[in-house]
Amino acid sequence: MKRVLVATGGGDCPGLNAVIRAVVKRASQEKNWEVIGSIQSFDGILKEPSEIRVLDDQAVKGIHYQGGTIIGTTTKGGPFAWPVKMNDGTYEFADRSDEMIRKLGYMGVDAVINIGGDGSQRISQKLYEKGLNIIGVPKTIDNDLLATDFTFGYQTAVEIATDAVDKLKTTAASHNRIFILEVMGRDAGWIALSSAVAGGAEVCVIPEIPYDINKIVEKIETRYTREGKGFAVIVIAEGAKPIGGEVLADEYGEIGNPNLKLSGASDRLAQELKDVGIKADIRTTVLGHLQRGGIPCAYDRILATQFGVKAFEMVLQKEFGQMVAYRHPDIVSVPITEAISSQNFVAPDSQLVRTAKGIGISFGD
Repeated sequence: MKRVLVATGGGDCPGLNAVIRAVVKRASQEKNWEVIGSIQSFDGILKEPSEIRVLDDQAVKGIHYQGGTIIGTTTKGGPFAWPVKMNDGTYEFADRSDEMIRKLGYMGVDAVINIGGDGSQRISQKLYEKGLNIIGVPKTIDNDLLATDFTFGYQTAVEIATDAVDKLKTTAASHNRIFILEVMGRDAGWIALSSAVAGGAEVCVIPEIPYDINKIVEKIETRYTREGKGFAVIVIAEGAKPIGGEVLADEYGEIGNPNLKLSGASDRLAQELKDVGIKADIRTTVLGHLQRGGIPCAYDRILATQFGVKAFEMVLQKEFGQMVAYRHPDIVSVPITEAISSQNFVAPDSQLVRTAKGIGISFGD
């Protein structure tokens, strides 16, 4: 009996369970394969005792429409930076990758499918360089992974953000207010851009196009009469910044989590608008983790299922060190090194940006 281990790492994302289910469904068609899952990414292997779950048809029954991941995930630690508490209460970080690879060998694991974003795939590449048979599956609501047209989870996040724009428009119109909706995306503006176009926002502020507050004011002024009647909805990405400014971010303060917490972009913009004399009431809404949870949309279920089937077939073909990717209209494999070589940013002159400008959306540029 051969064995493949599945791990889900990084932030949770709509569609993770659909990938897991697809891997199991495809593997069940081979007579000599078993699928197991590591609880909370690779932590399940490194813990003592190990936390491993058998993934068979019964375990994945009906999970394709569930949010989250049935094997859990984490943004902390990992095989190359395992937090170890010292006697003085401080933490040091140990490289346990060789130990983990040995444990996988003892467990009879022939291959690993690692589902995750940029950070997770960097771990995949380092493990592959150490000799582990590993396949990557791209996952992020931010759509910022290179080498694939889309990542699953992104479309669901856009649907949620668009629904928020729709709802804010009605209350903004009722009160003659300006609403600023802050969405996720880190350094990429895909969620903000797509939801602004789909929801009909008046202004879209993204990291790739630093904004001039005066340009945003010009757009807002076209939305109000001399009597102060009117409204406007602004969608801003959490990583947006003014021209010459910096991204607002803080450390999480969590042991083993090296990521920065981006926050405050909407509040800063609101204050800037007040400082330049905007008289209308301004309200901010931070959508936050609502974008990560809940039921994945049909598009993401389909894409995730395609990724899961392809990942297991790559295991059969021994295409290790590769990542599943969507290159319209095909599901293909690409080197993990290509996927992590840079990030997928919104090009300021892209078709979607031009479309947005064509319907009157201001980017503050």
